[in-house]
Amino acid sequence: MAAAEPAAGPAGGGSVPVLFCFSVFARPSSVPHGAGYELLIQKFLSLYGDQIDMHRKFVVQLFAEEWSQYIDLPKGFLVNERCKVRLVPLQIQIATLGNLTPSSTVFFCCDMQERFRPAIKYFGDIISVGQRLLQGARLLGIPVIVTEQYPKGLGSTVQEIDLTGAKLVLPKTKFSMVLPEVEAALAEIPGVRSIVLFGVETHVCIQQTALELIGRGLEVHIVADATSSRSMMDRMFALEKSRMQVCVEQRRRMEFKSKYQWCRAVFSDGMQY
Repeated sequence: MAAAEPAAGPAGGGSVPVLFCFSVFARPSSVPHGAGYELLIQKFLSLYGDQIDMHRKFVVQLFAEEWSQYIDLPKGFLVNERCKVRLVPLQIQIATLGNLTPSSTVFFCCDMQERFRPAIKYFGDIISVGQRLLQGARLLGIPVIVTEQYPKGLGSTVQEIDLTGAKLVLPKTKFSMVLPEVEAALAEIPGVRSIVLFGVETHVCIQQTALELIGRGLEVHIVADATSSRSMMDRMFALEKSRMQVCVEQRRRMEFKSKYQWCRAVFSDGMQY
């Protein structure tokens, strides 16, 4: 049986055979040695994406030889040997995506850092949109969580992005923003239902973050014109995959239309978006 804790494996990693089961289907594939929950979910989506009803919640289970049956995937599970996993739909359905409301919304700003400036397509444009989003968050009292990918090497968040009042600004070395500190911060905010997500890169950190948030039962609204990648092809396919994962792809004007409806008295009538 694959262990829940890291174990010594072959130097350099390599691939591990895994049998992915869903409904009446069973498809052999492989994942990198040491792959965890996120990569298993990605593999299930790549193998069965057109058959998975994303309006339902799912649990990943592992076949345990000592019990001769499936058990819920252990916390911290890493694939280090051949195993069999299955995706099981729960009876509880995910609520359909609804309108954003300030009291149940949190903004996630992902890795808008200086070293990405020359590499990311339309970086100046997404900075401008990000500024507007954070301005709106401050006006409406919406919590903002910010991450920076390895800031020692990639620099801090660009100076144009005003992080005044952000609930949390923290470094990370994994792709997803869903770190223990972020989960703790979300737990402190009562009634969180929706995440507005923007930053870089669309096909890596944004996509991984969205995947984990959806897995925790949260609605994810990706602001399409506030996220980008080095390649427009990567960006396009990532947004398409996100739609399949029941993310809402918004444009900044749509988000600000909602904000304007939330607080007509706050924004002046002459304010241009």
